[in-house]
Amino acid sequence: MKGSDNILDMLKDKGAEAIRNAYRGLILQPGAIGDCILTLPLARFMKESLGLGSVDILGRTEYISILPGRTSVDGVRSMDSLELHRLFISAKEFDVADGDALINFFADYCWIVTFLGEPYSDFEQNLIYTVNCSHSGEVITLSMKPPEKFKGHLSDFYAQQFVEQCGMSLKRSRPVKDAALIKATKTDIKNGKELLKEFGVEFSGNLVILHPGSGGLHKCWHVENFLAVAQKLISKGFEVVFLLGPAEQERFSPSVIGDVKKTAKCLTDLSLTQVLWVLSCSDGFIGNDSGITHLAAGLGVKTIAVFGPTSPTLHRPTGPAVTIFAGRAATFAKRPSPALQRKLMDVAGKWF
Repeated sequence: MKGSDNILDMLKDKGAEAIRNAYRGLILQPGAIGDCILTLPLARFMKESLGLGSVDILGRTEYISILPGRTSVDGVRSMDSLELHRLFISAKEFDVADGDALINFFADYCWIVTFLGEPYSDFEQNLIYTVNCSHSGEVITLSMKPPEKFKGHLSDFYAQQFVEQCGMSLKRSRPVKDAALIKATKTDIKNGKELLKEFGVEFSGNLVILHPGSGGLHKCWHVENFLAVAQKLISKGFEVVFLLGPAEQERFSPSVIGDVKKTAKCLTDLSLTQVLWVLSCSDGFIGNDSGITHLAAGLGVKTIAVFGPTSPTLHRPTGPAVTIFAGRAATFAKRPSPALQRKLMDVAGKWF
């Protein structure tokens, strides 16, 4: 009898697991890498509070492809694979027939959270209609921008909206401060070291990555600050590497890029996956309010983020080892700030 009971228990467990795995969530996130990383706490909260077997993200492949296997996101779907523009037409004119690609796509999910569209908009109504053509599913529309009176972190704003709209009594546990949102694999670290060696990095001292860019020019601490900090770090025995993305290569003049390359090793033309590899084997990171700074912090790298016109309270990178410095918004991107350089180096020199 005991053997039979064990088999029945095992079958019950497998059946319960199969049901849970079929209970899936989806987040529509059209933003860039920083927005996607700030959405990770919401994905984790949905899985834990709703008992979901998995949560996928529908977004831009170049930003979300790094998430599965390293984060609470289980799968990614490309926005380019769907005719989402159809959902923006007037609800009075919208229609879908049996077998429609939109119906088939959303049929896999019982909980759908979207940052596309607005509450009570045609998009939301059309999405709800499409989802319920195949099954009874929940659709929640979240705003990416909080009201001015909101004083918390953006990830808290996302979770707060979800709790308010889901129609269930959910309690959000406080995030574990020492937990990284993104876990690099052994392969990531191995590939990062190999890539850095290709660029001539010798790993002779603590490796610090400097990224002087951001999606908005007004959020970029003047490049002379980064050059000065790099020189001071090198003088203290640190190994410094600059990371320049496409935006920086377009914005910086040839002479500035030349100064960067004269100061330290410089990595360019890397994919986001390669950037993750490099960050995963670094000892420290210094950057602006940018997606790459969120990536470094999320990986658990000791991160110094320099903020100017944007709010560090709202946009602070999430990670176990993050220090924030705030400069004067009026001059942040326009001229060097020796005083802020000194404050930053007081921390960096001891911390990294």
